[in-house]
Amino acid sequence: MPAGISLLWICAMIPHVITLEFKHHSAKDLESFLQRVHTSWPSITNLYSIGKSIEGVDLWVLAIGKDPKVHTVGTPEVKYIGNIHGDELVGREMLLHLIEHLVENYGKDPTITKIINSTRIHIMPSMNPDGYAMTDLENQCLASSTGRYNKAGSDLNRNFPDYLQEDKLPLQPETEAVLNWILNETFVLSLSLHGGALVASYPYDNFKGDDNKQGYSECPDDDVFIHLAKNFSYNHAGMFYGDECEGIPTFKDGITNGADWYPFEGGMQDFNYLVGQCFELTIELSCCKNPAASELETFWNESHKSLLSFFQLVHLGVKGQVLYSDGKPIENATVKVQGRDNINPFRTNQKGEYYRLLLPGNYTLEVTVPKGHSQSVKVEVFDKEPNLSALVVNFNFSITDGPSTTETYQGSNIAGIVEQNIILLISSVLFPVLFTFNSLVMDVSTL
Repeated sequence: MPAGISLLWICAMIPHVITLEFKHHSAKDLESFLQRVHTSWPSITNLYSIGKSIEGVDLWVLAIGKDPKVHTVGTPEVKYIGNIHGDELVGREMLLHLIEHLVENYGKDPTITKIINSTRIHIMPSMNPDGYAMTDLENQCLASSTGRYNKAGSDLNRNFPDYLQEDKLPLQPETEAVLNWILNETFVLSLSLHGGALVASYPYDNFKGDDNKQGYSECPDDDVFIHLAKNFSYNHAGMFYGDECEGIPTFKDGITNGADWYPFEGGMQDFNYLVGQCFELTIELSCCKNPAASELETFWNESHKSLLSFFQLVHLGVKGQVLYSDGKPIENATVKVQGRDNINPFRTNQKGEYYRLLLPGNYTLEVTVPKGHSQSVKVEVFDKEPNLSALVVNFNFSITDGPSTTETYQGSNIAGIVEQNIILLISSVLFPVLFTFNSLVMDVSTL
């Protein structure tokens, strides 16, 4: 065999390896790394930009999944965002190492392979590259600095439309890009990574109609958010202790309701939940906002288990499609869980899909199509799902359905419910269910 061909053959047999150094990566370093990952793993990654910062820096996202370029019906979408405050550096670096860990272990580690095959993951290491560029990397652990803000001096985590206060600030380019991204993807679960404390925070961050109120601001899915937050904190090496940072309140189980810690307007977390139908936690990963590069490997060792296990929680609860009898999807149908009065009801996407995170238990789903016709069905969500898939419950409506009274499936023999009964029976046979709730590894997330 000619030497040149032999060398090519040998190189082809060597597995892809990209060794990412534990250091602070500039915008140029970050882009170069993401490009190399996408080039090395093109079948499971898709690199795209959702927009640019004020200084014209791309807001890069790497999607990872079996079908990374497009949304697939039945496959939930998860996003992780870092560096919304430019001087909070740990999250940015943890997401780069998380990317490396995911792609290099695909096909090798059974859990990671299953996660990537069943989920479309989007990772944005830096939402505020301009703030990062203004951060003094040598002056560690400042309480705050100009790098917190974007180039226009705006705090991006106070710049989202606040539907609890009906507050609408002029949007910064970075905020607008993320807002449009949220509204145009079917995100189900999300993390926003911060620094300055060690806690997992969950909605609400604010109070409806009262900007002077203090205390716990409970949302309709408080039980789900507490479970998500504990899942993160208890998988973390130290977050669950709740008292790791000097000068910061003690957090029971390492979690907190956002407003109970301190209320604020315009947060990305509440916008995700209220408008994007996406359950987002704010995770404070480090007591120090901008630690020395020599400490980054320790932060990775402490947090990578939490970051990995959190992906699996997107498969909690119920999912399905709302369709006409001819198979055409019904967009913008409302999907309500009885007893959970969401300010903005969850709605189906263009493909008629809905995803509803729920803990094990019995629930009544109420679906109403734009014409006004409704169906209700009782479902039981179980606590084990080895295949990483939520309980599948589809709804079928006649093309001629118009306004009518709600039909409730309760085991009766009403003719109009027979079709739904059959669908649910098939679903229960083909999709025996649900999510793995590992009682040994419950974690908590922060703002």
